[in-house]
Amino acid sequence: MVYQWLYSLADQFSAFNVFRYITVRTFIAFFTGFFLCLIWGPKFIQKLKEKHFGQSIRDDGPQTHKKKAGTPTMGGWLILLSTLVPLVLWIDVMNPLVIGSVLITWGFGLIGYLDDYLKVSKKNSKGLSGKVRLVGEFFIAIATLAVLIQYYNLSTVISVPFVKSLAFDLGFYYALFGGMVIVGTANAVNLTDGLDGLAIVPVIVAATTLGLFSYIVGHASIASYLQIPHVSGAGELAPLAAAMVAGGLGFLWFNTYPAQVFMGDVGSLSLGGFLGSMAVFTKNEILMVLLGGIFVVEALSVITQVISFKLTGKRIFKMAPIHHHFELGGMTETKIIVRFWIISILLAVLSLATLKLR
Repeated sequence: MVYQWLYSLADQFSAFNVFRYITVRTFIAFFTGFFLCLIWGPKFIQKLKEKHFGQSIRDDGPQTHKKKAGTPTMGGWLILLSTLVPLVLWIDVMNPLVIGSVLITWGFGLIGYLDDYLKVSKKNSKGLSGKVRLVGEFFIAIATLAVLIQYYNLSTVISVPFVKSLAFDLGFYYALFGGMVIVGTANAVNLTDGLDGLAIVPVIVAATTLGLFSYIVGHASIASYLQIPHVSGAGELAPLAAAMVAGGLGFLWFNTYPAQVFMGDVGSLSLGGFLGSMAVFTKNEILMVLLGGIFVVEALSVITQVISFKLTGKRIFKMAPIHHHFELGGMTETKIIVRFWIISILLAVLSLATLKLR
């Protein structure tokens, strides 16, 4: 926590007083993470190539994806490592909510890494068993939330957007509910990661929005004015979100079409876990359905496809997730990607509008 040391020198150097402000540290964390990712990117991608960590393509996937086989994967590590330095330099790592977010993000990232490694080593697209993945994800999420509820007074109340008087206190069962939000978000982001740059921009947009929410709910006066729940210490999540956004933007530099690197499950699961934890810690669990609408639709397309095929033997979509349906329908990959980006931005604006409509 270098910023605390710098702030302690404010008596000798008055300019260092700026490090007491979350907003200043948020901007510094952003630029630190972005430029580190940009600098490390080329060497990191080269290392992945040298280790032959190439992407395996589904046999039943769109034929146009065959040319992407062998593209370096596990690029999510680039994002995580780029956020690690700002975390140590500019963020209070002793903040319970920061610790919780980091544990979930890196825990999910390790599960994703195991999945990626099995895919790469076996040269197939199956990877880790779905049941094993879910058990690991639920354990990390629920255990983290349980500790925060028990020892750090994490609120167990769920507020319903647009209805100020409607709220539910789940007590210790909130750990299960919050775990479902986090795991659901992580796997929805994982399903969305199927085209070059498709998942990372909605993640960036959602993380930016949740970072703003974290600052607002962490500021007692602003939260009181907007009549939203105040969460003590949540403001410290803002620079963490900024670092994650910066890492995502740096990664997009290399992931944009045609991609030089894929984030892999280590990236999609960790980023999804981060978004889910941010939604839980800022008390926007239900709003995440709107903010992460792109991810929700992608997940629902897979669920309805599976249910329809099992019950009727017929498929609703040409292929699931739904971005493949549009792809097989003749829409170009870049058009699908950009339109999904636009929708994610619109959903973020709608989510921010709820601040005055609750």
